[in-house]
Amino acid sequence: MLRYLTAGESHGPMLLAILEGMPAGVPVRMEAVQRKLALRQQGPGRGGRQRIERDEAQFVAGLRGGQTLGSPIGLIVANRDWANWQGVLGPAPDDVDAEKAEAKALYRPRPGHADLAGALKYDREDLRDVLERSSARETAARVAVGAVCQELLVAVGITVLGHVISLGRVRSVPRDASIEELLPLVDASDCRCADAEATARMHEEIRETTLARDSLGGMIEVRAEGVPAGLGSYAFSDRRLDGRLAASLMSIQAMKGVEIGIGTRAAELRGSEVHDEIVVGDGVDGGAGRYRRPTNRAGGVEGGVSNGEAIVVRCAMKPIPTLLRPLRSVDMRTHEVIAAGYERSDVTSVPAASVVAEAAVCFTLAQALLEKFGGDSLGELRRNVDGYRTQIAER
Repeated sequence: MLRYLTAGESHGPMLLAILEGMPAGVPVRMEAVQRKLALRQQGPGRGGRQRIERDEAQFVAGLRGGQTLGSPIGLIVANRDWANWQGVLGPAPDDVDAEKAEAKALYRPRPGHADLAGALKYDREDLRDVLERSSARETAARVAVGAVCQELLVAVGITVLGHVISLGRVRSVPRDASIEELLPLVDASDCRCADAEATARMHEEIRETTLARDSLGGMIEVRAEGVPAGLGSYAFSDRRLDGRLAASLMSIQAMKGVEIGIGTRAAELRGSEVHDEIVVGDGVDGGAGRYRRPTNRAGGVEGGVSNGEAIVVRCAMKPIPTLLRPLRSVDMRTHEVIAAGYERSDVTSVPAASVVAEAAVCFTLAQALLEKFGGDSLGELRRNVDGYRTQIAER
């Protein structure tokens, strides 16, 4: 089973990840991994932390000469900001200077963060013990893991793209376009939005929100093409592909909702306006063989199983809750109502979150792919996938 773990604090020495279950022989382009990490740091509305960090994944296990070995893959992403936090977050008693630690302590929980709930759960007094791990800084490790999984998907003909479809009150014009058509448009936008006119309005929205000392959320879409029918299962609830995609995206910090295909709109329409008809195509090169759907309102998943059409999933990100104009909170030592604490933050990180969402979908699809087709090497996996595609082409 493909699985991963991450560890590390926001201002600690590093983030680290272990990815287990990746077949041997998968080529990993280092420049592709580093590009994803760089994209995660970019976008208008980002805060000062991004000017400090230069995220780079250092692979320390599981690769040789740019190919996976079949053993666990270990990687680290160093935190350059650690230099400013030594004496505050060290693991050993002698690593922590009481005076420095108290100066950085936080006792006023920030509304919208894990601060208060985490402190109550783990019985911590200094909220820094919570925020250091609950921070979205952790997603740098997830992006690196997702980038490796994306290399596996590319090797079997599956492409994935995350992009921004709304930011604050600005919505892009909906596009029924392929990844090949979307990618150059998305790459040309620092907001990761395929609509150039909407990108310009997003910049203005960010500027106005910055002046108001507030923050912005938005909507992200992830599209996956080349996914064969049959990933996931209707037989068990925990193996349903739609449920697993939703869980993967909802696990990203600040996400508040997920929809697949037309999503919540389906509740307002009649069945004839929702369900995708099935027809026979001219060829047998589709993800479901000769079968086609003229529409894709289901978003590529029916009954918890991929149906051969493009998988289209969206997630809604709330505005970042660390505000330059803090909301009310309570000092947990005195119980006095007071302005919430402030940590260096962004006005928005929706464009960056689209890279994180893409990584999350890549991991989930890679996991489901390996569950169905198995294989200890890329060659074995490809033979299994090719054999299956031949099988469904003959149906």
